[in-house]
Amino acid sequence: MKRILLVEDDALLNRTLVYNLVSDGWDVTSALNARTAADLLAGRSYDLVLLDINLPDGNGYDLCGLIKPEHPDTVVIFLTANDQERDQLRGYEAGAVDYITKPFSIGALQRKIRAMFAMLEHHRPARDLYDDGRLFLDFSEQAASLNGRALALSPMEYKMLYLFCKNPRQVLTRQRLLERLWDVDEKFVDEHTLTTSISRIRGKIEAEGGTYIKTIYGIGYQWTGGERK
Repeated sequence: MKRILLVEDDALLNRTLVYNLVSDGWDVTSALNARTAADLLAGRSYDLVLLDINLPDGNGYDLCGLIKPEHPDTVVIFLTANDQERDQLRGYEAGAVDYITKPFSIGALQRKIRAMFAMLEHHRPARDLYDDGRLFLDFSEQAASLNGRALALSPMEYKMLYLFCKNPRQVLTRQRLLERLWDVDEKFVDEHTLTTSISRIRGKIEAEGGTYIKTIYGIGYQWTGGERK
């Protein structure tokens, strides 16, 4: 279900929009001011933010500036009484995809949102998956299962498995793995950590009879894709 955050200080309009958007099947959270909206955004991500510009404790432009760096995929639509061209341009420059001036038709807004979500879904890239009928790995959502039972994997384990799955049958040297697993915070993965992590991953994904990671002694490892032992 798509999640929408509505930030609108007009209490009546806020309630009316929430009622209509919930009726459309969306998961809607609302705020009456910028501070509440910022707290909500810090706690979870939203697919769409409907954002009033003139708020009692700030303005929507500044709030949009906080949203986009942390949540670049979140769509922002401004709702405002400001109808000057310079205000609209400022809204687009802040990262909004649309700028709707008040008063507006709630029905038209509902149709616009439905059309926008349908378009985004149509253009959404295919999920990054590995699925051989036994082992299922969703790298986009960081979800995994073995024979239908959920597997708990760490972010580093997903990163390692992604390297293997994208290089099937290739021998990945220990040096190459160590270089690729150096993370964005410059936390180095050492030889011992690599060995321990490979062993831990094997214990999870090979628990029911398949061989997924083969040791090439003295060199590294190879993804064999679930060969039967």
